[in-house]
Amino acid sequence: MALRISAKLPSAGPAPADLGVPALARRLEDAGFDGIWCSDHVVMTERWDRSTYPFSDDGAPGWDVTTPWYDAVVVMAQAAAVTERVEIGCAVLVLPLRHPVVLAKQVASLDRLSGGRVALGVGAGWYREEFEALGLDFAARGRRMDEALTVLRDAWTGRPPAFDGAHVRVPAGVIHEPTPAHPVPVVVGGMSDAALRRAAAQDGWLALQRVSQLDPDGVADGVTRLRAAATAAGRDPAALRVVLRVIESQGRAADVAAVLPALVRAGVDEVVVDTDWTAGDEREVHDLLAAAAAA
Repeated sequence: MALRISAKLPSAGPAPADLGVPALARRLEDAGFDGIWCSDHVVMTERWDRSTYPFSDDGAPGWDVTTPWYDAVVVMAQAAAVTERVEIGCAVLVLPLRHPVVLAKQVASLDRLSGGRVALGVGAGWYREEFEALGLDFAARGRRMDEALTVLRDAWTGRPPAFDGAHVRVPAGVIHEPTPAHPVPVVVGGMSDAALRRAAAQDGWLALQRVSQLDPDGVADGVTRLRAAATAAGRDPAALRVVLRVIESQGRAADVAAVLPALVRAGVDEVVVDTDWTAGDEREVHDLLAAAAAA
């Protein structure tokens, strides 16, 4: 299977409003990308000292916390409305922050209206203060996520069975329409054993690495653990999708291209990179990575 080349669609900062999500989505589709993925947070907080951002050297968020974060599902909807071919995804949506029945409705509606082009990357979250701001127990996020994954799948059937969990309850007799236009791929983000276990039970794994620390051997190790977990759960490891989100890759497509063959050998099916909106380099980035993948 040919490597999928995808790009980050901004859902934070000035670009979504200043340049317009629809315009940016069209630019990425026109450049040839296979998918466009946004990111997610519900709120920021003035202090984050009890949290550790896993993709920075000092554990602090690598952005100004006062910058606006636009709702991920709204951004995906704007992108889907003006594109025809690309897959629309989120890398990653913090699943335990959402009520899964409401999220299932949003995703199913978007998938149906876009002609079956939605993928959903989900994660347990790292930001304790964000959970507390929403009145949620950070320590229970893994259990909330497991329940949410079950309820999402059930709701997408249109007739979910009754579910009585510790965090989510769905009564008998619920009708949940519309159903998605296609089986929505759910890939689980994270590098922990728990994330890989969940990924093996869903449609695949969404790995994240900084461009300055790209590590094909680390990805290969994760893929090995993913496949082992899938086999233990009685699932076909070959059916799982491996997506790699390359963080901080704006202006560094050549660095990604240099290691791309090794990432493919490690088991990566899709890469998601940043482009430079000011430079307008999206076609150049796509073509460089496509050439490297073909080689």
